[in-house]
Amino acid sequence: MTRGGEQLTVPAADFASYYGRPILKPPVWKRDIAGYLFTGGLAAGGALIGAGAQLTGRPGLRQVGRWTALGGVSASAYLLVHDLGRPDRFHHMLRIAKLTSPMSVGTWILTAFGPAAGVAAIAELAPRLPEHGVLGLARRLAPPVGDIAGLAAAATAPALATYTGVLLADTAVPAWHEAYPYLPFVFGGSALAAATGVGLIAAPAAQTAPLRRLAVVAATIKYLGGRRMERLGLTGEPYRQGRSGRLVRAGDVLLGVGTVAALFSRRSRVLSAISGAALVASSVATRFGVFEAGRVSARDPKYTVVPQRERLAENRSATGL
Repeated sequence: MTRGGEQLTVPAADFASYYGRPILKPPVWKRDIAGYLFTGGLAAGGALIGAGAQLTGRPGLRQVGRWTALGGVSASAYLLVHDLGRPDRFHHMLRIAKLTSPMSVGTWILTAFGPAAGVAAIAELAPRLPEHGVLGLARRLAPPVGDIAGLAAAATAPALATYTGVLLADTAVPAWHEAYPYLPFVFGGSALAAATGVGLIAAPAAQTAPLRRLAVVAATIKYLGGRRMERLGLTGEPYRQGRSGRLVRAGDVLLGVGTVAALFSRRSRVLSAISGAALVASSVATRFGVFEAGRVSARDPKYTVVPQRERLAENRSATGL
């Protein structure tokens, strides 16, 4: 609208920035970190399942859980160091413990979890050792030491499963930052689902009854957090649209398929394997979807500008300005 040739309204924003550059610098993390998000969760879930099996007398499931934890944390360490570029950078992060830094806290969690998970898994080799001599002594000592290490790994597992959600939310990336109340729940549920899937595939069928119940728990936690995350408004858009949205939806569908299949897999090894594969794939899709959603929101200025303007308008309205 104009009056006397003077424009009275502000032109619609096109959300451009200087020289066409994004307002925020996109995350420098490569897809190694998306893989790290998955393998860290898998390791944490494996440790929890291994400890639960240990306490309930399920040796086959305990073994699968412990080896899953060791495999997951080993892959996590490799992916993290590969993304950092030089191994000594990981070592440098151990020079100081900074409670206000999710990266620092996460580094120490990984450092505490890894050796405990390793000792617990290696203890599973004790029955293969000779019964006499020095190795015979190791054969007798390994199981109790492994039990202690397994419980120690399980004690740090919840922090390992969820701290990555806090780490992402602590950045300025809109889709991650605005989802800070929900990302730890999404990652925690996804971690349990992945480890449950491995257990359904590899553990003896007679010992997998708890896993079917755990699949339901994992799906519930993940769905509740995920639904709230996708309803964030504009900043939740990358979780619903584009490539990142397709990955998130695929994770949801696979989680539903895997959970339902788990409930009906009591007498079918084939159905257990299908369920397990779906649960593991669900966790992979979810982690990569969340990672990609953050990258999308950092590249498009609207995800930064519009929420800022809305908050500014709310503050002015509240103060009567």
